[in-house]
Amino acid sequence: MGGPLGAIIGRYPSATATAGAGGEDADAGGGTASLGIIRHDRRCRDLAFLVLFAAFWVAMIVNSSFAFNQGNPLRLTYELDYKGNVCGDRHGDPDVHELEVRYWLDPNQVYQSGLKGSKTNLADAKAICLMECPTPAPDGLNFVCDYPEGDIRLSVDDWINRDYNYFDVLTPDMRNSSLQLQGPCYPVIFPSVNVYWSCQYIARASNVSLTHWLQLGGVNIEQNMLIDKTIHKAIDSRSAVLKRYVADIGKSWPVLIVCGALLPLFLSVIWLLMIRYFVAAMTWITVVLFNALIVSVTMFCYIKAGWLGNDPLTVVIGESDPYVHISGREISHLHVATVLMTVIMIIAFLSSIAIVRRILIATPVLKVAAKVIGEVQALIVFPVVPYFILAIFYMFWFSATLHLFSSGQVVRNDCSTDCCSYDLKLGKVNCDNCCGYSIHYTPHIGIAILFHLFGCYWATQFFMACSATVVAGSVASYYWARGEISHDIPFFSVVSSLKRLMRYNLGSAAIGSLVVSAVEWVRFILECLRRKLKLVGSARESCFGKVSSSSSQCCRGCIDWTLMSVNRNAYIMIAITGKGFFKASVLATGLIMNNILRIGKVNVIGDVILFLGKLCVSLFCALFAFLMLDTHKYKSAHNKISSPLVPVLVTWGLGYTVAKLFFAVVEMSIDTIILSFCQDAEEHQGTAQYAPPLLMETLDEQGELQRLTQGP
Repeated sequence: MGGPLGAIIGRYPSATATAGAGGEDADAGGGTASLGIIRHDRRCRDLAFLVLFAAFWVAMIVNSSFAFNQGNPLRLTYELDYKGNVCGDRHGDPDVHELEVRYWLDPNQVYQSGLKGSKTNLADAKAICLMECPTPAPDGLNFVCDYPEGDIRLSVDDWINRDYNYFDVLTPDMRNSSLQLQGPCYPVIFPSVNVYWSCQYIARASNVSLTHWLQLGGVNIEQNMLIDKTIHKAIDSRSAVLKRYVADIGKSWPVLIVCGALLPLFLSVIWLLMIRYFVAAMTWITVVLFNALIVSVTMFCYIKAGWLGNDPLTVVIGESDPYVHISGREISHLHVATVLMTVIMIIAFLSSIAIVRRILIATPVLKVAAKVIGEVQALIVFPVVPYFILAIFYMFWFSATLHLFSSGQVVRNDCSTDCCSYDLKLGKVNCDNCCGYSIHYTPHIGIAILFHLFGCYWATQFFMACSATVVAGSVASYYWARGEISHDIPFFSVVSSLKRLMRYNLGSAAIGSLVVSAVEWVRFILECLRRKLKLVGSARESCFGKVSSSSSQCCRGCIDWTLMSVNRNAYIMIAITGKGFFKASVLATGLIMNNILRIGKVNVIGDVILFLGKLCVSLFCALFAFLMLDTHKYKSAHNKISSPLVPVLVTWGLGYTVAKLFFAVVEMSIDTIILSFCQDAEEHQGTAQYAPPLLMETLDEQGELQRLTQGP
């Protein structure tokens, strides 16, 4: 430990020794005592890591500037036509801001692109943007014609008003070309439905329309199921699903603001006030409310998965034939999430039963935090400061995320397709312009996305660390300056603690948050590699391998928990002693190891109750997000989300972050008081000298004092 800490975090021993020696010495001793409370000799720590953190912010701004310059969030929702226009984009040629649905004109091209070994890709098949998916005529033949240009003297609005059909004004050459499926007009033989803004063919040709087509002398049209499967495979690809998930975040921004920002703020403040005035009942209320909320969220998952009620998730936008069933990865993912929530619900219920008898242990330690909050009432308000900083950061970060995921370049495909189509500008059939367009993502965009995600985690951890350090400094002032020197604590102890952080310890908060972020990301990368290797399945995994894998995951979890615990206690020692992060970690670890039996049982149960409280806030936010996303606004037209899964998960994460920010007041109060109490008792032969009366009143029963000071 490097010597007792009482002289550092409490009064210097010389203060009491000189107090009775005379007026001058007494004054000197009193002055020493004043300077000895938290505000002793300090200097800036871990400056190198503060510089690194500043450089990180510069890199984040540069990275985001690239995203805002290159990205177009419309690409996450809508697709490209054969000219490289993004459907729904007013800057296209022609202007397609009202035309949001991609439709493939030539069904034979779609069929050929689905054949094995075919040189034709669906991305090269001719597709245009429409307002809605066309349907075959019930008693005739409909056509969908290419964008009007060249000899076709129609505006885009006139073309739309004619239902995209100008077959009646075609020249003989154009008609012959159209009957060869070379355009500019193509028959509507198959019905189609709007599946995530792409027209999904239903491989069930209209006999009436097909008969009229053949009577006009049109070429044969394939009616194979491969037409349906080829389009569905493209719409349901992993990259397309990922883009839709990211787009869902942008579409549901009102839900994120209400359920991910405002609601957890309100609930967290309410919880802190209740822990202040109803601490004895809050443990039971938290456990019961947690189980009720997790059951409610699970039931909503069952409803959207289609396993309960009659309101399942659908991939179709707008009305469709009820007898046509189209599946998607989003539905499969929701099924997996529902099963996972069921398992979590069962485990949570059984765990709640297991800890019922131990809940009473958490009440005394929560009373300590309640007393501290009552004395230093500014602690309830302080988390609002980092809350608003994080809110501003998240708004910037989410906007940059949407642009970053859509920052690929629209490039023409390099294809070797043999096809011909009528070019209205040239006025003839052109066989040299068959390649379509795709969005090309370079490797550096993937690196930029990973850096952006890591930056969010590091920034969040940094603001959490700063908040925790300020709270710890305020609570330490409360503990170590009671009795005759209570006047030495500034009225706004939180402000004083914040000043010390800003002046001396920002670098320590930067390195502490970086350590947590780096370890978590290394763990994430290793887990991704493990799953990828397992998916490859180069060799069957033996029982020993499965046991080893499970054991390694358990060990990683224990290491993460230990790291987070040491980090949290390191922030306490930083606030108290002013040491750098690594030195404070050594001091905190030594104090914990010397008093593991004193703080373990009480502190662990207290942490469990606080963890359940944070889950209650975040689950309530997730439940309210489900309710908002279940309204008509998010189930139809432009704002339709592909799945509530990602917005609800993001809302849950935001709610948990806000709750963690506010609940850190209680957590850090408990940890700081217990660490200070143990250090106080250790330096004074088992009897705490600096414990304030309010703490002693809470722990005045001999059984609690004995457990804290001597262990079980």
